[in-house]
Amino acid sequence: MAQITNIKGETKEISCLSCAIVKGDVESAGAVLRTKHFDAHQDYEIPIPGFIILSSLRHLQSVDQFTDEEKADFMDALTKIRKAMREVLDIQVVYMVQEEDTSAHFHVWLFPRYDWMLEKFGRKIQSVRPIMEHAREKMKTEENLDTLTVAVKKLKDSLSRV
Repeated sequence: MAQITNIKGETKEISCLSCAIVKGDVESAGAVLRTKHFDAHQDYEIPIPGFIILSSLRHLQSVDQFTDEEKADFMDALTKIRKAMREVLDIQVVYMVQEEDTSAHFHVWLFPRYDWMLEKFGRKIQSVRPIMEHAREKMKTEENLDTLTVAVKKLKDSLSRV
């Protein structure tokens, strides 16, 4: 079991975050897309609008474990989400991060790069962790959480039309 704290500061004990989100045991910050094999949602812990996690519904850790059907579903979902991020949230640059050693569920971060991040933290991949810490500590404001809710709704609405 592990303890997690969501963007609203609520703490829960879970064994697997992805399973808990999919089952509805923890309130996601916002589901934006569910396919046959994948779930996409606003990051649970980091309140950066448009920080989307695309994760497998089944336990696996690497793309080489995808079935042919999962490969097609993943690429379709990934491209739809990225296009919606650009079109409805005006996110022009995204870092896609996939780590095989952090979860029982394959997942990709679609980490948006906003101007404020570039100005304060720079452009390198090493800047992601300090940005996440900044967001965790400073961005849990009512105004930012409202912005995050609007971003989730825009993405979800856009993706439901595709």
